[in-house]
Amino acid sequence: MTNIKFVVRVSHGSAAPAYVQRIDRFPVQMTTNRKLALMMAKFTAEDAVKSIQNSRCSPELVPVQVNA
Repeated sequence: MTNIKFVVRVSHGSAAPAYVQRIDRFPVQMTTNRKLALMMAKFTAEDAVKSIQNSRCSPELVPVQVNA
């Protein structure tokens, strides 16, 4: 059975995309390593997107299939 989790990818213009690593701090901790990205439920990922959304970056949800 596969379970779909989400990671939040953030693009900063021409720089390499970053992923949300931790959301329990402010500012949100980011990483460029997708394997270190925090996998979360859709509701939590949408909250993370709303909290880091601004004019300089464009966050988006990226689905990840997890075998359970």
